[in-house]
Amino acid sequence: MARDYAARCPVWIAYVVAAAAILLVAKGAGAQKVRVEEEVEAYPTGTVDLRCQFIDGGGRTKLTQVSWIWEPSDGQRDNIAVYHPIYGQSFPNLGFKDRVVFLHNSLENPSIRISGLKMSDAGRYTCEYATYPSGNEQGTTTLVMLAKPKNSAKAVTVQAGNRSAVVAQCEAAEGKPAATIKWLAAVGGNHTTSSANGPDGTVTVRSEYRLVPTPADNGRDVTCMVDQRTQERPWVYHVTLSVEYPPSVSIVGYDNNWYIGRSDAALLCLATANPEPTSVTWTTASGPLPDTVAVDGNKLSVRKVDDAVNTTFICEAKNKHGASRQQITTVVIEAPEDPLSAGVVAGAVIGSLLALLLVVALIAVLLARSRRQQRRGYPGGGDSVATGSGGNGDDYGNKARLLFGGAGNGGGKNGTGANNNGPIYTYREGCDATGTLTEKANDFHHHHLHHPSADKPPSAHDILLSGEMGEAERRKFDLDDSMEEEEERYDTFEGVVAPAYRVRRGHGGEEEMDVYLDDDDDDMESQRDGSVISRTAIYV
Repeated sequence: MARDYAARCPVWIAYVVAAAAILLVAKGAGAQKVRVEEEVEAYPTGTVDLRCQFIDGGGRTKLTQVSWIWEPSDGQRDNIAVYHPIYGQSFPNLGFKDRVVFLHNSLENPSIRISGLKMSDAGRYTCEYATYPSGNEQGTTTLVMLAKPKNSAKAVTVQAGNRSAVVAQCEAAEGKPAATIKWLAAVGGNHTTSSANGPDGTVTVRSEYRLVPTPADNGRDVTCMVDQRTQERPWVYHVTLSVEYPPSVSIVGYDNNWYIGRSDAALLCLATANPEPTSVTWTTASGPLPDTVAVDGNKLSVRKVDDAVNTTFICEAKNKHGASRQQITTVVIEAPEDPLSAGVVAGAVIGSLLALLLVVALIAVLLARSRRQQRRGYPGGGDSVATGSGGNGDDYGNKARLLFGGAGNGGGKNGTGANNNGPIYTYREGCDATGTLTEKANDFHHHHLHHPSADKPPSAHDILLSGEMGEAERRKFDLDDSMEEEEERYDTFEGVVAPAYRVRRGHGGEEEMDVYLDDDDDDMESQRDGSVISRTAIYV
């Protein structure tokens, strides 16, 4: 089949295919001999190095000359630098003559440096050798000119209204490659972007932010963000919106306490507007301001409150977009009482009450103390009735006590029990805790010795001496510590009937029984002869 194909193909086609193969091989060999960078980047006003080196593996190629050829993006090829080993350097293009130099005076390494770069210098730069016997060898580098954009942003002053308007602009001018612009905002608008190419290959990008402006949008921020290849990070700028609107007025300072004679009353007129109000005026609903009023800018001060300021005040503010007014009605009331005088009177009253309470408390304490001493057995004459051998050294020496016939189980106010007409028994108690009970004559007893009432049941002292006292009567004469507790309870709660018999402790630790006449009327008993005597006992 191959033979058939060869027979059918003309001979000249075979020659063409062979020639093409030879050309491809030669071009590949030449590309390998001239070493250059594929692409380099540079910036206007800067410098760039274009490297070129000839590599001859066999060493049989003879170099005769090297040239740098510039091919702009939209122009024709042109030599900008030539080096010959005999004739030296040459710079045919006048636009590069003073900006291009060879880094090495060598055919093997003819690298060049271009300074004062311009955006128009972008294009293809070819390093081309003239050799023998292989002919021309070359390598091409693409110079990419980059330009950092000139970024800017600003607010556009607009008037508040009902139609969409441009409120902010952002621009990235003369950049290469073209920049991208984004907006970050929370005011609910939108943006449009456009671009324009410059004569030197740069691109200017513009973006506008639009919204329906309101007074509330004044002073808010929107953010412009520019991103471009030459920037390490996005460029960010905050734009403060400027929306103009007529004044909005409010009046503050009235506290509903303008009383006659007050001297610190004032009103303040607050006006918000963009631009600031050009004038602020005060008037009243009835016309001019009262004579007691002074105005300083947006502040109205009342020198002294009187009936003249019982009116309606009006504040009006104006700017180039219009005027606005607000009013407030002030009510004058009667002057309050002097708080200082009221405080003095209140202090005096409180002080008097406290002093009175202190005196009453002191008197109560003294009376309670005196009554407590009397109830504990220290009547009028004190211990002057005490007798015995105790001497001055015994506070409680031998004491004589008169014991009358007590009311026994049958005694009482009804007269059914025994009276106290029995003999007098004197009990003497010594310091050695011993005592004797002796009988004395009782005039009253002998006087009534033959009285029909002599034949009566035994009295309390008889029962005490005989040891046949009942349990109820024995508790009255019990000498244990329970009597002291009963005494304390009596002292604490007034109105409670005190016990008839009390127990005292002397300095020697001995117990003494004091039988005395109680103050209560229940302790007294009327006799047949009209006399009244105690049913218990008294000190002697």
